[in-house]
Amino acid sequence: MTTRIGILGFAHGHVGMYCSRWIEMSHDRVSLAAGWDHDRARLDTAVEAYGLTPRDSPAALVARDDVDAVVIGAETNRHADLVVAAAEAGKAIVLQKPIATTMEDAARIVDAVRLSGVRFTLAWQMRIDPQNLKIKELLESGLLGRLLMIRRRHGLSTHVWPDFDQSWHSDPEQNVGMWADDASHAIDFLYWLLGMPETVYADIDTLLNPGIPDDHGIAIYRYADGAFAEAVGSFTCVAGENTTEVVCEKGVIIQNYGDGPSCNVPRDDDRGLKWYLQESGEWTHSDIPSPADHSHRIFALAEPLLEFLEDKRPTLATAEEGRDSLHMTLSCYAAAQNGRRISLR
Repeated sequence: MTTRIGILGFAHGHVGMYCSRWIEMSHDRVSLAAGWDHDRARLDTAVEAYGLTPRDSPAALVARDDVDAVVIGAETNRHADLVVAAAEAGKAIVLQKPIATTMEDAARIVDAVRLSGVRFTLAWQMRIDPQNLKIKELLESGLLGRLLMIRRRHGLSTHVWPDFDQSWHSDPEQNVGMWADDASHAIDFLYWLLGMPETVYADIDTLLNPGIPDDHGIAIYRYADGAFAEAVGSFTCVAGENTTEVVCEKGVIIQNYGDGPSCNVPRDDDRGLKWYLQESGEWTHSDIPSPADHSHRIFALAEPLLEFLEDKRPTLATAEEGRDSLHMTLSCYAAAQNGRRISLR
């Protein structure tokens, strides 16, 4: 059975990467039926690239009988209205991250999905990355004992790109800031591994270009058992290596090449994931390869998202999880503004 997909907004570049993969697949499995964007030039570009039928409004798109599911890639402040429209029309929904710009809009999304009963997932590529899945497996196995501290860095070089300050990503109304937009990856990674922490202390600032908010930030979460979890974001970062460090009772886990700056530059050693056990006194190197560049991780999400729409795999991230992850993210701003630790429960 062919899954017929409509696209509601092409603002987020990841959506175009999913579309590129889907049009390469068998039409007996997936087809791109229709598209909408409030930016007509952006819509025209997508129509030409992916062979979509353009629609003048979200209502016109979700009303189509030949659309089984929608992928929402519009600017983040538009997510709630588009989810409500799709849910009321009974369409399965893939929503680009983060879930929303406000907790009120996140609650609207959760309510719309619950009331309609439609299938829903957020598109977090870090939740399907094979090395990240291995980290989760190692922690849940108990091999390394109790988790004491984890640090996840997520970087981009967006703030040194020409004209990035003119993009919607730099508009606080549409996107809050780059911490909310992209440090959210690292924050959701922590939530996916460990759940909701007790508290957060954070500092977020704009150090390079005042036209692009939030080029650097650090958040320190504390969990009920005392564990530390740190999320670090730099969006002026042009190169890197280490992305994840996990300190446990009986050893450590190290992951390199886990984000754009670290993955897109020449490497001294292509082995990205390893762990050390104090008992054996040896490093174990995973045989899971690091992608050749970061775009491979994003392209790789197209298959799991389609499998979700085909009802062959469960949701990658529920609306409730997206709401919780947003709570962890937006609370960093409150902590930074107030200069104090914020309770998350």
